[in-house]
Amino acid sequence: MESKNPVFSRKRQGQQAWGGPTPSSDQLQNMYDAPSYAPPAQRQMTIDDVVVRGFMTLGTLVVAAAAAWVLNVPLGIAVVFALVGVVLALIASFKQSTSPVLILGYALFYGVFVGALSHTYESFYNGVVIQAVLGTALAFGGVLAVHSLKIIRVTPKLVRFVGAAAIAAIGLMLINLVAGFFVDGGIGIRTDSPLGWIFSAAMILLGCFFLLLDFDMVEQAVAQGAPEKFAWQCAFGLTLSLVWIYLEVLRFVSYFSGND
Repeated sequence: MESKNPVFSRKRQGQQAWGGPTPSSDQLQNMYDAPSYAPPAQRQMTIDDVVVRGFMTLGTLVVAAAAAWVLNVPLGIAVVFALVGVVLALIASFKQSTSPVLILGYALFYGVFVGALSHTYESFYNGVVIQAVLGTALAFGGVLAVHSLKIIRVTPKLVRFVGAAAIAAIGLMLINLVAGFFVDGGIGIRTDSPLGWIFSAAMILLGCFFLLLDFDMVEQAVAQGAPEKFAWQCAFGLTLSLVWIYLEVLRFVSYFSGND
């Protein structure tokens, strides 16, 4: 029988004596004090973990949005919720946080804004919300197919390109916001005009590239044996991309919807 004592962990063969040097008293004491079991290994992340966390995160956002819609939360109040959500999202992004409280908190607060904004759009353009939801679902399915079939491969060059495009887009939107205080419509990238249509279409495409990078991150994390808790960060990234696409599709569709 194999002994559980580490000193006698080797299998005996007949009356074979201990083959190594005689341990000192300190070594024997260390062996005695050492735990007789190893701590359980941390479970690795799977695709199922990401799916479950993704449903939890996106589900929280959808429930919060539905509640804001039903309660008819004023858009001014919803903007305050949006600011809190943005702060939580920035913290989660820069810290690469895997805290479910932080990530679900973002989904809750920003969901209120999404619901109130959607209700406002629907009041002006009947049916625009369901079209935006369907458009977002089609974008998700299309990008997933592109990723699965390896039609577009994620390379370091593509990651840099998407990052630069995101910075440029955010910069243009900030410039447009500031210009809007002095000129009606700002620089025109958020108006119902050909320039506004092109910019919105570009933002939808950029959101699809965000989603492509998210899918690749999930695939790489699973392949490299990332810990289970990293699924929260993956779910957070997917939710951010889907919200970006939804809001841009909502704006784009509204350009071609007639007022009631």
